[in-house]
Amino acid sequence: MPSAQKPSTGPFNPRRFDALRFAQAAATLDGELPLADLKRLAPDLQAPLPPDARVFWSARGEWRDGPTGSGPQPWLHLQVRAVVPLACQRCLGAVDTELLVDRWFRFVADEAAAEAQDDDAEEDLLALEPRPDLFEVIEDELIMALPLVPMHEACPETPAALQGAAAPAEAAAPERPNPFAALQQLKGRKPGDGS
Repeated sequence: MPSAQKPSTGPFNPRRFDALRFAQAAATLDGELPLADLKRLAPDLQAPLPPDARVFWSARGEWRDGPTGSGPQPWLHLQVRAVVPLACQRCLGAVDTELLVDRWFRFVADEAAAEAQDDDAEEDLLALEPRPDLFEVIEDELIMALPLVPMHEACPETPAALQGAAAPAEAAAPERPNPFAALQQLKGRKPGDGS
């Protein structure tokens, strides 16, 4: 997945992310990715994607205390922003939706340690080994940030397919009688009138 990296990335490779060294150096990385390169996110997006659609991200490492009594550990603060086209669930047209990620991760030795600690940890856990791909972490977070029901605040128009389907149903609906018409007739009668 190519990335337009800024010079601030220095010696750290986001593809084989050395989180331990990154946290020890209190380093930062930032950059942008073409939205089209996120293949696992693509099925949730409304095609065609704008050719200039980008994902902007920044990462900061910190060495700080973990859970009580565990001592200092490597942490990562990840921020991601992207505007993605999703299918509006009301009109089915594309609705540009801003996805924002602002998350802290604590690193543990390996996948087994992450699995063992996951239930008790309030924060998200990542393994130091094998070294994670930071771009895959970014894509995972964007997938989890997708809204369940994307919708326009006000749909620009009803698609022709829906308009055509609604019109015959409205025309075919018989006019319902007023349920109070019979009551009005009873009120209008005089005592002693029979029929």
